[in-house]
Amino acid sequence: MADTVKCVQITEPGGPDAMQVVQVDVGDPGEGEIRIRHHACGLNYIDVYQREGMYPLSLPTGLGMEGAGVIEAVGAGVSHLKVGDRAAYAAAPPGSYCEARVMPAQNVCKLPDSIDFETGAAMMLKGLTTEYLFNRTAQIKAGDTILFHAAAGGVGLIACQWARSKGITLIGTAGTDEKCALAKEHGAAYVINYRTEDFTARVKEMTGGAGVSVVMDSVGKDTWDGSLDCLSPFGMMITFGNASGKVPPFDPGILGAKGCLYVTRPTLFGHITSREKTQEMADNLFDKVTSGDVKIRIDQRFALDDVADAHRALEARKTTGATVLTV
Repeated sequence: MADTVKCVQITEPGGPDAMQVVQVDVGDPGEGEIRIRHHACGLNYIDVYQREGMYPLSLPTGLGMEGAGVIEAVGAGVSHLKVGDRAAYAAAPPGSYCEARVMPAQNVCKLPDSIDFETGAAMMLKGLTTEYLFNRTAQIKAGDTILFHAAAGGVGLIACQWARSKGITLIGTAGTDEKCALAKEHGAAYVINYRTEDFTARVKEMTGGAGVSVVMDSVGKDTWDGSLDCLSPFGMMITFGNASGKVPPFDPGILGAKGCLYVTRPTLFGHITSREKTQEMADNLFDKVTSGDVKIRIDQRFALDDVADAHRALEARKTTGATVLTV
């Protein structure tokens, strides 16, 4: 069966206007694949990196790594999903900015009935990122203090709540007083407006000079040096994004000079390498959401045809919480 659906594609790297809304044919799933009809798609900063060419893709290509909808067809060898199931995913390859798609089934998870489609689309990539940051990257326990940059963003608001639910003291940074208040409302113990305050000095003040055991940073270039100076001896710098640009090359010797620090650059797709790992992480996320420990805040909604405006808002740091494309 073939069907024509609306899809966002790029033929060359560029700005938001490089994205084109086109009609494409979608066929039946092959072995290990499913076909999903989207109700909503998630927007993430990785989509910007891919659109700009920072993370090169084979062109032409679709964009988008996150979506939720209903399973329309199931290929051979797929046993965890059936036609009619509500489902959500964060997965490669890109292509979620569309009405429907055929894709590998491995990272597609059945969505609990208590979670609506927009929430499902908004939570998978950001929520699974939070899951691996807290559960799989550093040893963080109740009573520890960490620093989280961009604490009012999509990952940030989930991280604030996740930390609170585990008894972890999270110091959050954001670029406006309003965003700081939002992070505080969602569980940050302390907040710092990095545009008006020296976040490194404030962290040292808040911790009595001790620093934090972990920094979680998706900002990149602008916060790198200051973040290293926030860490206590043997602390870990987790860099998981580059919203302000890539971190420039550095001399590893500074890690020793600053207190035998650790640096890691994890990715979600390094973790969800099997059906079992994906489901385990998704179950942890679903438990946090269905229990009420974590509420997914969607502050921006754009129609699929307005995807360029959605990217402009994200890049201008005008967004808070999650952004979804409605289909």
